[in-house]
Amino acid sequence: MPNIRKSSHFRKGIAAAMLSSALVGGFLATGPLAAIVPAQAEAVRVDAPQQPGFADVVEKVSPAVVSVRVKSAIHQTADDGSGMPGLDQLPDDHPLKRFFYDFGGQGQRMEPRKGGPRDHNRPDRIRPTAQGSGFFISEDGYLVTNNHVVEDGSAYSVVLNDGTELDAKLIGKDKRTDLAVLKVDDKRKFTYVSFGDDNKIRVGQWVVAVGNPFGLGGTVTAGIVSARGRDIGAGPYDDFLQIDAAVNRGNSGGPAFNLNGEVVGINTAIFSPSGGSVGIAFAIPSTTAKGVVDQLIKTGSVSRGWIGVQIQPVNKEIAESLGLAEEKGALVAEPQADGPAAKAGVSAGDVITAVNGETVSDPRDLAKKIAAINPGKDVEMTVWRKGEAKSLNVAIKAMPGDNQQASKNPQQDEDSAKPSALDDYGLTVMPSDDGKGVVVTDVDRQGDAADKGITTGDIIVSVNNQPVKSGTEIETAITSATKAGRKAVLLQVQTNDQSRFVALPINQG
Repeated sequence: MPNIRKSSHFRKGIAAAMLSSALVGGFLATGPLAAIVPAQAEAVRVDAPQQPGFADVVEKVSPAVVSVRVKSAIHQTADDGSGMPGLDQLPDDHPLKRFFYDFGGQGQRMEPRKGGPRDHNRPDRIRPTAQGSGFFISEDGYLVTNNHVVEDGSAYSVVLNDGTELDAKLIGKDKRTDLAVLKVDDKRKFTYVSFGDDNKIRVGQWVVAVGNPFGLGGTVTAGIVSARGRDIGAGPYDDFLQIDAAVNRGNSGGPAFNLNGEVVGINTAIFSPSGGSVGIAFAIPSTTAKGVVDQLIKTGSVSRGWIGVQIQPVNKEIAESLGLAEEKGALVAEPQADGPAAKAGVSAGDVITAVNGETVSDPRDLAKKIAAINPGKDVEMTVWRKGEAKSLNVAIKAMPGDNQQASKNPQQDEDSAKPSALDDYGLTVMPSDDGKGVVVTDVDRQGDAADKGITTGDIIVSVNNQPVKSGTEIETAITSATKAGRKAVLLQVQTNDQSRFVALPINQG
């Protein structure tokens, strides 16, 4: 019957299904549960657009960056081999000296000394004393680093990116900008980099630093330019780029690149309470470095313009006391005797406001402008004197050595005259022995003079650019300034060999 046949086929299907379930059930009942693992989902993967990086720049510039190794001559008799500096200066029978001879000194195994006395006439040995970074600027082996890396060295070598170590010789160095040039003589052609224009780089742009931190060799860090024109007190030409790339000990002399592979700065200093990177590093701008490096390669030294003046900034009070409309320029504290400025008629109290028509913003700006002028040339210098501008012709000379000093001031005798009190300012003064200025004999700690840093022993040479020889003349000068409507008086003060100007407010003592 059709229905029976249909039912038979149906029963057969059910039986087959039951058998299959039984087999599966039997397997599950008897087999380990861990044997059945569900199919896993794929790991998370994000198909984001490729972000720009620094790999292309690093690949190109890294062969030009080297590790600089410096060696110095170590005097053998300095510690006598005992670990105690200066033992060679003690008599041979001194108990301390015999003790360290007999027991090997600090850090050595304590055992009796064998043999006779040590030989103090051995030649000096060359030992590694410093490591830094540098970079090639020509294919024939000229490279740039910091002066403070090489200044105490007697032998130098550089380690290339591939690990090759080559000897180098010092071509020249400049302490004022902390730059030095080395030369590697080798037949190979070196990969080198060029200086870019740091004036085109903006705060916030990327820089890549490559160097030798802690002697690790080619290490790359990246960051942005955090600020420009930083003055960190390193010298008169401070104009550093501040970057936040990680720069550490050993990075000195290494380059900071822009994304075109050009050197825009040379890492020279860091601010670090801990000794390691805290994200504040300073680099010498490339435009400054290029001019210095060119001179070092050509002559081995740097020649700068010089006019021979002590200068200081013009603050608001000084500007008001002199009748200047703006707080700009460089106030001449003292022209050096027989210097170019003194010969041209520049006097203490003058404010240099322009050089060859270019405005001078501050003392650092003046120093840079004068240094950039070749010695032997004349410049037109604009000064502000007694309420009006005046032009002077100054013959620029070459800057003398670091030990060139201004002429000394004579010693002052504080007991040569009767003291005079300037109560409004908390000052007591008396005439100097040679009649040049008055000596400060007492300062009220609560007075305006103390607030401005005037101390006992200082010499007040002039008030409002008028020489003074007594307290009475100071009071007269103050009265004249008051009648002229001035809000402050300008005192020229000498402390030891240094001269400076101090602005004291009128009628506020």
